[in-house]
Amino acid sequence: MIRSHHPARIVASLVMWLVPLTATANELSVNEIVERTNRVAYYQGDDGRARVKMTITDAQERTRLRQFTILRRDVERGDEDTASGDQKMYVYFRRPSDVNKMSFLVYKHPRRDDDRWLYLPALDLVKRIAAADERTSFVGSHFFYEDVSGRSPEEDAHELIESTANYYVLRHTPKAPDAVEFAHYDMWVHRSSFIPVKMEYVAPDGSVYRRYEALAVETIDGHPTVTKARMSDLRSGGHTLLEYEAVKYDMGLPDDVFSERYLRNPPREYLR
Repeated sequence: MIRSHHPARIVASLVMWLVPLTATANELSVNEIVERTNRVAYYQGDDGRARVKMTITDAQERTRLRQFTILRRDVERGDEDTASGDQKMYVYFRRPSDVNKMSFLVYKHPRRDDDRWLYLPALDLVKRIAAADERTSFVGSHFFYEDVSGRSPEEDAHELIESTANYYVLRHTPKAPDAVEFAHYDMWVHRSSFIPVKMEYVAPDGSVYRRYEALAVETIDGHPTVTKARMSDLRSGGHTLLEYEAVKYDMGLPDDVFSERYLRNPPREYLR
């Protein structure tokens, strides 16, 4: 349900899990590769659920734990290869006690700003998250809000900068550079499955300051799915590990689950 990334040595360990597609990368344009990668990363199945364990580790190796469930539903998908339509996402936190019953709702719009809300149970307050806050920390982790719901391909220019037997590297350069903190980001994508396996963010000074890696992939309900991923802050030395379990696709989630009233009253039958 969520994106994943990494280089050649990790790709070798993932190949056994990956489901090949009929078309090869050599037959596709850069935009077609981007579209298929986006579909695999965010649009597999009409909807989905995952229980997530998040371990946040700082530069001193101190750890904090978060546990939550993610629900996702596609509003519109496009065709099989280029699904990129609107989506809705709901995140419900269980542990630890300071985030228990907190919830997060996203209406993802690939061609305009997403709508995001965060419910803070201690204050009984629903907070609207502004577009300017998309690239800020998600609940104190090394992931950003935008990492959770995904960055729209429409926001970047794309270039294929390397291709090997197992993967190829895409460079994404923001069309609105003043709106983000990076100059570009490079993505390693497995050629036959179109799973993105590593991502590196490059600062304007040319340094890589942030890295995302997939550490494990399994085939679930016929879909190659990342089950372990890590985001590292190369400046601070900290990182966040995500581990996914109870992943399920095509559950038939109703649309009203993704409404503001469920921020305060979670849809427990779908969160189990």
